[in-house]
Amino acid sequence: MRYTIENEFIRLTVDSLGAEMVSVIDVSTGREMLWCADPAVWNRHAPILFPYAGKLTGGHFLAEDGRVYEGGQHGFARDLEHRLVSQTANELTFELTSGGGTYAYFPYDFALRSTYTLEGRRISHSVAVRNTGKGTLRFGFGYHPGFALPFDDAHTAEDYDVVFDTIESPLCLNTAPNGLVCASPDYYLARNVDCIPLSAKLFAHDSHCMVNLKSKTMAVVERDTGRRIVVDIADFPYTLIWSTPQEPMRFICIEPWHSIPSEDNGPIEWEKKPCAASLAPNEMWQTTLNMTFER
Repeated sequence: MRYTIENEFIRLTVDSLGAEMVSVIDVSTGREMLWCADPAVWNRHAPILFPYAGKLTGGHFLAEDGRVYEGGQHGFARDLEHRLVSQTANELTFELTSGGGTYAYFPYDFALRSTYTLEGRRISHSVAVRNTGKGTLRFGFGYHPGFALPFDDAHTAEDYDVVFDTIESPLCLNTAPNGLVCASPDYYLARNVDCIPLSAKLFAHDSHCMVNLKSKTMAVVERDTGRRIVVDIADFPYTLIWSTPQEPMRFICIEPWHSIPSEDNGPIEWEKKPCAASLAPNEMWQTTLNMTFER
């Protein structure tokens, strides 16, 4: 089921399937600012990546119960129903808890709560993970919002830059050719720049996973007008940019992650996979993604 909240600037709609943003409308223009999930291009809007971000070595992991669990890219939270906990004029809260529907994928107990808050032109998506089991809970997590390009019919995607708030030489993890961290050297996406021009060719070999950026924000900026979408990345060790390589380019994802994909030919034990957090029973972990639509 879909739920909508609105203020004078933004109309936000979130689907309980995956607790995923599915629409962000600029109230003044009626323009959609989130990617439309065209299945011919990419059939998601802004999925939550839990209990891992990226791929698993061999497409599976070995849990502490001695069983091997199969897993597709980015975990399962994006594909399950999340219960609506509360709705106010400017806030929506959803929760996914472990149970019969999750144990086939992940034999650990958890409660995953998502809260979306509207404040002016900003959407905040806060996530809290609680260990509801008796053993240790390790998990990965990432955000994956896709923003529609261009902002209007007078521009093309090539009229936009990804802009840092300081000079960067973004070093990227090498995950070619199969999306797993590999032994090949990491690479620089650019050196001593404050922006990266967008084009479909930039993503000919998939995403770019930047590590240890100094910038507190990353923005998609319309070059001639300065209109932008600003994503806060200060508290995230990894930030990815991604789109499909088709032309014309129709969206850009800015993806702050707290964990990374598994290794190519790496260990499959769950406890050896890089995690966002390792929680003792009843312990909770929290994170927040802020997105400001300066349109």
